[in-house]
Amino acid sequence: MTLYWTALAAAILTSLLGQVLLKTGAVEAEGGLLAQLLRPSTLCGLAAYAGAAFLYIIALRRIPVSIALPSTAASYVAVALLGHFLFGERLSMQKLAAIALICGGVLMLAAA
Repeated sequence: MTLYWTALAAAILTSLLGQVLLKTGAVEAEGGLLAQLLRPSTLCGLAAYAGAAFLYIIALRRIPVSIALPSTAASYVAVALLGHFLFGERLSMQKLAAIALICGGVLMLAAA
């Protein structure tokens, strides 16, 4: 069972990497949508999403989807924090409270 939880954690981390790469591609040099889609960071972000989907499929072999999918909400927390530290996005008290609720929910599901 540890293999499947490891696959789920790897899927979450790979998806997180994809998010950061897509954001990087969105804020890089000017250009239209096609230019943005062809940026290396955007292409790598899309590849990371494909890898995350593959790992998620492996995890679903033994982890119920009712636990696996909500567990991916952990990436919301990490993305919010990375957005703040890497891209200067604001973390309001409302966002911090939402992050705390997400963390509590993920922990409750993991313990179920």
